[in-house]
Amino acid sequence: MIQRRAFLLASVALVAMPGSLIAKPRIKGSSRKIGLSGARAPIEIVEDELGVPHVRAASLHDAFFGQGYLVARDRLFQIDMEHRRDMGRMAESFGPRFVTADKAARLFLYHGDLESELAALPPDVLECARGYVAGVNARIDELAADPAQLPLEYGILGISPLRWDVRDFVRDRGISMGDADDEVRRAQLQARGLLDADQLMIPLRPAWSFTIPEGLDVAAVSEADLGILDPANRTASFAPVQEAVLDPAQRNADRFALGSNAWTVAPSRTATGRPILANDPHLGIGGASPRHMVHLTAPGLDVIGAGAPGLPGIMQGHTDRFAFGRTNFHIDQTDLFILRTKKDDSGRYWHKGEWKAFETFEEEIAVKGAPPERVTLRYANGRPIVSEDAARERAVAFATVSMLPGANMRFAMIAINLSKDWTSLRQAFRLHVSPTNFHYADIDGNTGWQTIGFTPRRPKHDGLLPAPGDGDFDWTGLLPVEDMPHVYNPPEGWFASANQMNLPAGYPYRERIISFSWSDPFRYDRCAEVLRAQPKHRIEDSIALQHDVQSLPARAIVKLLPAVPSPEAASAAALLRRWDCGIRADSAATLLYEMVMAALSTAFYDRIVPAAAKDLIASVNLSEMLRILTAPDKRLGEDPLAARDAMIDKALAAGWKRAVELGGADPAGWKWGDLHRVTIAHPLASSNPAIAAAFPKIEGGRSGGDWNTPMARGFNAKRGFDVSHGASYLFVADVGAWDNSRFLLLPGQSADPRSPRYRDFYPKWIAGEMQPLWFSKAAVDRHAAARLILAPG
Repeated sequence: MIQRRAFLLASVALVAMPGSLIAKPRIKGSSRKIGLSGARAPIEIVEDELGVPHVRAASLHDAFFGQGYLVARDRLFQIDMEHRRDMGRMAESFGPRFVTADKAARLFLYHGDLESELAALPPDVLECARGYVAGVNARIDELAADPAQLPLEYGILGISPLRWDVRDFVRDRGISMGDADDEVRRAQLQARGLLDADQLMIPLRPAWSFTIPEGLDVAAVSEADLGILDPANRTASFAPVQEAVLDPAQRNADRFALGSNAWTVAPSRTATGRPILANDPHLGIGGASPRHMVHLTAPGLDVIGAGAPGLPGIMQGHTDRFAFGRTNFHIDQTDLFILRTKKDDSGRYWHKGEWKAFETFEEEIAVKGAPPERVTLRYANGRPIVSEDAARERAVAFATVSMLPGANMRFAMIAINLSKDWTSLRQAFRLHVSPTNFHYADIDGNTGWQTIGFTPRRPKHDGLLPAPGDGDFDWTGLLPVEDMPHVYNPPEGWFASANQMNLPAGYPYRERIISFSWSDPFRYDRCAEVLRAQPKHRIEDSIALQHDVQSLPARAIVKLLPAVPSPEAASAAALLRRWDCGIRADSAATLLYEMVMAALSTAFYDRIVPAAAKDLIASVNLSEMLRILTAPDKRLGEDPLAARDAMIDKALAAGWKRAVELGGADPAGWKWGDLHRVTIAHPLASSNPAIAAAFPKIEGGRSGGDWNTPMARGFNAKRGFDVSHGASYLFVADVGAWDNSRFLLLPGQSADPRSPRYRDFYPKWIAGEMQPLWFSKAAVDRHAAARLILAPG
């Protein structure tokens, strides 16, 4: 646990002191002052020309008060809807169809001692969180006094925003399936004698052999065991559920799309002799922006970057001492445990040699237009019961690290932001629950990579299948941060992460099981290829790499083109052979390639996946497909090489036909970007005409890239070719020369179409024009556009 920093108030920045509010530079834009309940002293907010607000406060509480206020000013409806959903309070505003989802959300609220959880936090971290919540509530109070300022959604939907409570940061643990569906699928495949086929969908990395937990009846496992974990069983939407949302193949693709790129280059390999850290988190694109920019300054705090709306602190950015970035690491943090319930008393389950009573909580869900509904929430050793079948004497408990005492992820960013160096960071990491590759570079030239996240110890199984819930397979604690993979000042002078399997050689993963499911390595391999070739890396090189569209899968496919294609495939083969494998927006070959790959993937799936497994294996992993196509084996047929060539030939012909359908008869007019567009729409626009009218789409931009390029721009084929995943926020830090740092944010700071910051970054993002991230007081004041004073009211 982090100790309260004795020096927290020792390093007082003059810009954060009340006296600094006396003499101010001339501001080119507006300047105003408002009184707000909850602020403890005047807080100065300077907004620069690019819309980044710089909060200058006299205390940590007030710095985070400023962040909470600004997030609520710019994104209130976004954070309010997420808060309602997570707290299980949707039905009270939107009616009975949300009751099931509310019950599921409440099952994943923490029911332990909230005050003890808060008391266990570092006091400065808790003080910052209280400030953030006070800032959000101050904005809500301000809007209550002047409803004309309310985001437009509230008037259209006839609702009011919910007030916040810092204890909700402890309650809210979040519902997520984790890999529960993978466990169920593998058990079903094992019951059919086809478990090895699962490697076609999710190959095990590192190499591993399946072991069936002793006592597990695989034949009894079914999708019903997932219960409310399955989105199909807790669907609540303002619009009809799209098929792709519930389709396992698309869920799997979306899961591995939510990754990121990051790299850190040591002074020995940069042109300036200063470290460079770059990060671009790949999240959903098409709805509300998942990041919000802010600069927080107070005694003991000076941090700038992007945070997640509704989560206090900065997730990717830099302090005055170090830069930090993050990508998804992969940790298996969940398990399904199959419980045996008592025949004549389904309220008891067998565990460690005795019948134990489920922990039970009764809650009432308010329902708009209907009577409240009483729900019963059940737990076994704190693990939510997600499905029950009394007739079969069966219940399923879902073990997830997020429900453990101390799993207070919502406070972790604050602790990281308050850290001063690598040593204090590694203390802050103890609060960090979610799996993350953390990148670090400081002004003294040090660089570090640390994997963080709660990793359960499984002494008797590997987490790949469900396990009996009789106690024999229970977790026995968490892996210490010190035992997680990490490096500090590596001799290579650089490191990168892009969600690939990055357990170091020699890591004792058999004793420290972390995960066997990782993203394909294509983005990392391309980043590594570029970084290895640059002995004097520059900021401009990082920006170029973040927008790099070289496709390693495309290179592999081009090498496999048949030497003598059929007449139907000849034109496609010729066009792809002339191509440089760059997934560019203006490229005809790229459009053709994407169509060929879709046809090839379908044909390969049909050929390689056993018929008896097709209802369980929804897709084939791209790495596995390329591996088998490169070294064909008997699974393709008696003459594997000929079968491979014929399959590719047919895919070329089918891809050409599809390209003609979508792009026209003349290949000269084909452009991938004509299909692969960037459209930002309000999440409720499709179901509410008034919302659609009030929030016009932000559209027109054409994009290159796909799932597997460093400039990751994923798409969901069942919804079309629009960009659905990618880096809405990009960041490159010149460590120590902070004003040289660059960023982008899609589409802008505000989610209110009445704001000039609603879409101002959209054209810059489309063009890849990174913008300066001003940090020094001199630079911020020089580029100041508006000034706001939040005074205690």
